[in-house]
Amino acid sequence: MSDVRPFRAFRPKKELAAEVAAPPYDVLNSEEAREMAKGHPLSFLHVGKPEIDLPPKTDLHAPEVYAKGAENLRRLVGEGVLAQDPTPCYYAYQQTMGKHVQVGLVAAASVAEYDSGLIKKHELTRRDKEDDRTRHVEVLNSQTGPVFLTYRKNPAIDAIIESVRREPAWVDFTAPDGIGHKAWVISDPGRVEGLRREFGKLSCLYVADGHHRSAAASRVAANRKAANPRHTGQEEYNYFLTVIFPDDQMQILDYNRVVMDLRGMTGEQFLSKVGEKFTVAPTDSPKPGAARTFGMYLGGKWYRLVAKPGTFPEKDPVGCLDISILQNNLLAPVLGIEDPRTDKRVDFVGGIRGLTELEKRVSGGAAVAFALFPTSIRQLMAIADAGQIMPPKSTWFEPKLRDGLFIHALDDRPLGGQA
Repeated sequence: MSDVRPFRAFRPKKELAAEVAAPPYDVLNSEEAREMAKGHPLSFLHVGKPEIDLPPKTDLHAPEVYAKGAENLRRLVGEGVLAQDPTPCYYAYQQTMGKHVQVGLVAAASVAEYDSGLIKKHELTRRDKEDDRTRHVEVLNSQTGPVFLTYRKNPAIDAIIESVRREPAWVDFTAPDGIGHKAWVISDPGRVEGLRREFGKLSCLYVADGHHRSAAASRVAANRKAANPRHTGQEEYNYFLTVIFPDDQMQILDYNRVVMDLRGMTGEQFLSKVGEKFTVAPTDSPKPGAARTFGMYLGGKWYRLVAKPGTFPEKDPVGCLDISILQNNLLAPVLGIEDPRTDKRVDFVGGIRGLTELEKRVSGGAAVAFALFPTSIRQLMAIADAGQIMPPKSTWFEPKLRDGLFIHALDDRPLGGQA
């Protein structure tokens, strides 16, 4: 079963939603967030990236950063920008990016199911990032950034969501990046019960994006359970903020690589080594059009790489991923990048930035860049089903979920953690 339940979201006033909604905390650095929030006091970046309201050299994990986020959240509530729904609701959230449209259900998912593996993961998490999100949730007494979940398409759920979409939306705006956002409040008891029942029939859910937020929710729930002698399992801290999309609406872009040096080799020597596991040819069409092909930018030129047969395990769900092929046959043996999680010589560039960003990075001092074919949602699910882990930075989901439209309070105390 999948236990996803309605909750009493804090939401911005309809006329203020476009001003409040902001990109998630982890897609902007502090400087970018500071610039984006300039002149926008209601932007949720003041909550998700509160260091922008402190001196520029402030330690991002200093206590005053989390305290500032709590203060800013309390201000939004105190000024009436955010208000809590009187009864538990679900919410439908639609995003439009060009011709791509995706509609998910905003709901509170079960921490217990995450802990037991019914909400399946496909990535490892870093302790420092878990610590950061855990402290943020604890201090703000709420989850302010949703976890992106997916499930295998279900016609009964689709039918309910489609009936909701035929009604007037709560909010409808286009963000500065051109992505459209619409949302509906689902308060009708019949629809609420229908959605809860139909999700209860699903065998599992999958984390698409937000592994650190999920892990933080688990840690916060464990902490609060230990501190609560009257714990029942039904408290709000046992659930975490999610938006849940059917798998046929997921859009995964490429997640590309840039390497700073050629490990002492000349360009010719490097090309020779690459040719041992890949066919290499110059190209005017560098964007990979199929799996197991790669674009490589070196010395001001694009090359097309194709993995040679027998150089990767075709039946291994992780080993046959394009990112694994590149890592195991080129980045590690040729360039000496054994652990891309920690090696400072490699950087990762989301496909949303385009191939021109790769050219820019190489022109700006990097040695070589690689463009990859996107991982598919089927590959992600197969790996999660097998209990395996994908290589780091394997998927880049677009469009990103906006923060600030829905906030999940962990208990009845005011947001910001004040008694």
